[in-house]
Amino acid sequence: MQGAESAAAEAGGTVAPRPLEVALLASVFVVAACGLVYELAAGAIASYLLGDSVLQFSTIIGSYLFAMGIGSWLSRFFERQLPAHFLRIELMVALIGGALPAILFIANAYVPGAFRFLLYALVLAVGTLVGLEIPLVMRILRRNVALKELVSQVLTFDYLGALAVSLAFPLVLVPQLGLIRTGMLFGLMNAAVAVWALWLFRHELRHFRAHAVACALTLAALAAGFAGARHITTLAEDHFYQDHIVFTETTPYQRIVVTAGRGGHKLFLNGNLQFAERDEYRYHEALVHPVMRAHGAPKKIAVLGGGDGMAVREILKYPSVESVTLVELDPAMTRLFSQQPALKRLNDHALLSPKVKVVNADAFQWLDTSPEVFDVVIVDFPDPTNFSIGKLYSNSFYALLDQHLSASGYAVIQTTSPLVARRSYWTVVSTLESVGLRTAPYHTNVPSFGEWGFVVASRRPFSPLTQTGQTGQSGPLPTSTSFPPGLRYLNPQTLPLLFDFPLDMGRVSAPVNRLSNQELVHSYEQEWGKVAH
Repeated sequence: MQGAESAAAEAGGTVAPRPLEVALLASVFVVAACGLVYELAAGAIASYLLGDSVLQFSTIIGSYLFAMGIGSWLSRFFERQLPAHFLRIELMVALIGGALPAILFIANAYVPGAFRFLLYALVLAVGTLVGLEIPLVMRILRRNVALKELVSQVLTFDYLGALAVSLAFPLVLVPQLGLIRTGMLFGLMNAAVAVWALWLFRHELRHFRAHAVACALTLAALAAGFAGARHITTLAEDHFYQDHIVFTETTPYQRIVVTAGRGGHKLFLNGNLQFAERDEYRYHEALVHPVMRAHGAPKKIAVLGGGDGMAVREILKYPSVESVTLVELDPAMTRLFSQQPALKRLNDHALLSPKVKVVNADAFQWLDTSPEVFDVVIVDFPDPTNFSIGKLYSNSFYALLDQHLSASGYAVIQTTSPLVARRSYWTVVSTLESVGLRTAPYHTNVPSFGEWGFVVASRRPFSPLTQTGQTGQSGPLPTSTSFPPGLRYLNPQTLPLLFDFPLDMGRVSAPVNRLSNQELVHSYEQEWGKVAH
């Protein structure tokens, strides 16, 4: 009977699928899903820790596909005992791929200098092994399936597995399980395929008991890793962040970590410090009060980014304010800073104010569709470490921003350090000016960050010494528009000093940051990369 089936297969005919064939095709689905998860996990971790998501994903995908090609080529040298080879490869993929996120997180914390090498070594290893899997399955199936149907069936299940994971990874797996547990879960799935192969080919395997022990040990190791994923994360992050970690969450947009230590709480997004409790007041007072004071009596305010609510806290100190619209992409940020008691205390319960409306949306898209006009717009995005954030520093974005400013309105944009990243800072200024906005660059010192920069943008002149009224005439600043009480850093005497640039931070020639070139992301990576290395 088996000879007849083989003859039919060679002749191009079809035979009814047997349980063995169905099982192997199902394993192709799982194998494809697992392989893509390991690739996506490597890309996500590299983007979190190295920045520039386009570069990281491009190089990792390229390396992974190249390694798969090597694996496919190597499969020609496997001639006998194909089921045994397939089983062993599945176990190796399960162990290496499943542990990949955990290994990379720990390496980043304890041996950061080796992180990049280890990242690509693991990607190449997993890619090579995955490249071996599919050819071996096809050769095993070819015993009983016609070549034409074999190729179409294997590729169909391969692509379906990739589709399922590409949707589940950002929407379900990472938000619900985190990267380490996701890796371990799919490692277990790879190991389950190996166990399946152990059962299906139990009569062909020469060393059945040894293979069974290997399967059991692999499953046990991955199950232990899955169960202890939180401890692995804590071990890596406690060493990396040094202070005690009080909150962590991985969202579809970023990795959020809040720590607590001698200096109070600190917020990190993708490993980058966003604020430190001991000196955040310097940053947020410098960000908010120059434009609020200059306007005179702002009523309608927008905050783009700034999901921690600190900027909103400062805005609400002005009695003229009637409404604040906070546009923050990540709902986990606004939820965290409106619900966690210690963090609500930091922003003085600002996000719970009846004057505040929280909109969880992409700021670019929101500006493109919203008809609202504001007296003051506070732009408080993270630094342009990748292209998805870099678009929020582009001339296209600033042209939209201009449309939402009232005739007498002001916008202020947090930039980067004009000392460390001088060209990047002045690129932001050039980009604002390219859409017809007047600019007033300034800077301040925040000990946790060093020298930090901001830019005021408007259609009317701005001066830290005078206030322009609705008539367009300049005159002395009225007492009613002085700084609100309770500030710890700014006063009318120190404010003008922020707009004075020493020689080493003075203006340099800088390009316009456009969506088509993302010059800012490149210069930011170059300038901060010199500091990091």
